[in-house]
Amino acid sequence: MSEPRPSDRHDASDSDGTFEEIVDEATQRDPDLAVIEAGSRTLRTQSGPPQSEAVPARPADPETDRALRAVEEELAGRWGETKLEPSVTRIAALMDVLGEPQRAYPSVHITGTNGKTSTARMIEALFGALDLRTGRYTSPHVQSITERISLDGAPVSAERFIETYEEIKPYVEMVDSRQPYRLSFFEVMTGMAYAAFADAPVDVAVVEVGMGGTWDATNVIDGSVAVVTPIALDHTDRLGTTPAEIAGEKSGVIKPGATVILAQQPVEAAQVLLKKAVEADATVAREGMEFGVVSREVAVGGQLLTLRGLGGEYEDVFLPLYGAHQAHNAAVALAAVEAFFGIGKEQARTLDAEAVRKAFLSVLSPGRLEVVRSSPTVVLDAAHNPAGARATAEGITEAFSFSRLIGVVGASEGKDVRGLLEAFEPIFAEVVVTRNSSSRAMDADELAAVAVEVFGQDRVQVEPRLDDALEAAITLAEEEAEYAGAGVLVTGSVITVGEARLLLGRH
Repeated sequence: MSEPRPSDRHDASDSDGTFEEIVDEATQRDPDLAVIEAGSRTLRTQSGPPQSEAVPARPADPETDRALRAVEEELAGRWGETKLEPSVTRIAALMDVLGEPQRAYPSVHITGTNGKTSTARMIEALFGALDLRTGRYTSPHVQSITERISLDGAPVSAERFIETYEEIKPYVEMVDSRQPYRLSFFEVMTGMAYAAFADAPVDVAVVEVGMGGTWDATNVIDGSVAVVTPIALDHTDRLGTTPAEIAGEKSGVIKPGATVILAQQPVEAAQVLLKKAVEADATVAREGMEFGVVSREVAVGGQLLTLRGLGGEYEDVFLPLYGAHQAHNAAVALAAVEAFFGIGKEQARTLDAEAVRKAFLSVLSPGRLEVVRSSPTVVLDAAHNPAGARATAEGITEAFSFSRLIGVVGASEGKDVRGLLEAFEPIFAEVVVTRNSSSRAMDADELAAVAVEVFGQDRVQVEPRLDDALEAAITLAEEEAEYAGAGVLVTGSVITVGEARLLLGRH
């Protein structure tokens, strides 16, 4: 059977140049500054502090970079992450021929609608501070595909990524030849992650689902701890149109005898999840009941928390992330790690408090209320559905004192863009709508039509190219006096945020 053409390959065939060309055009002018030019104006942005390993740069070695691009091209030729056939048949077949690498270590499996990646990073940091070797698998990536597979808290090197792909490639081709459809991009990535973790080897894997749970490619592991972050409406064409239906799909990660860590949920979603837990004879811990946030105080660069875990309280926990939603993610992550060690079920004790503080202090979550520029301040956030946008709006209002905030929004087709824009309307003085380089990006004019209905004509500007949109938004912010405190928020899609991050010098 022939394979349908992937629907989400990154390209910009209908724009004024590919995203790579735009970046090259910007960075070649000045190696130390990102330069974005539109018409007769040139915008120079300082590159900011040194980039952490959370988002690796392209390989410096040309041969390695070419080899990585070749792997990326081969992966892009498969079904993309939004093209799915709801089963685990192919990934199970791949695991079989690879010798079941996912059985070589215990796992924490994370599903939900919002907060999965941040929670995974927190869980990973906690395990690392407790001297466990970790593997983390998350998606999508912000800038580099290698971000998706991490060992010991850092993305695998480009060399190791390439090596892992080449090692499993013959087995992938073997499975391809035996199935009606070839393995998808996400299925191959999942196979790579599980193989890399077994080869390391890791003490524990922290695995984020790609979409849903029951038939997600990651769901060939037996997670001793299942984490469900807040459920909201997203991917409704695949997962269901109500929180209860979506919860039904996501409950598939709950395995017999597991411990289930539930973030605060809509009532109808909680009922579905609890029913599944009872059927699986799983133990349940609920945020707000068995664990939660005792107190939080906004602080410079983040927030100071007191968290109640399954075994007791942890005071003076500094989290260098903004927003109440991140505090709740921290409580969920803490409970998940405690549950992994049997705390609250088999043992009446707590984790080492200093290790917990050290772990949360080290947490990074690129593209989540991340400040990447000053004068004016530019913040990036990957919110792409109404629930995420509401959390972002609340977080930026709480943590920043902007006199005027300009939005840059580039969304994907099929998303609830009206709901997303309505969530941001109270905090945006004006909005610049744009598109990223993905073929799944919503047309800027179509997005503008919705934005005009939400914001009114006078508050909407259209700039089809992202570099032009960034320049326009920063210019609007600079119309305030130099120290008036205007800012820019770039949002709407992980891809939009990743490309803006690169354009603004976070290479």
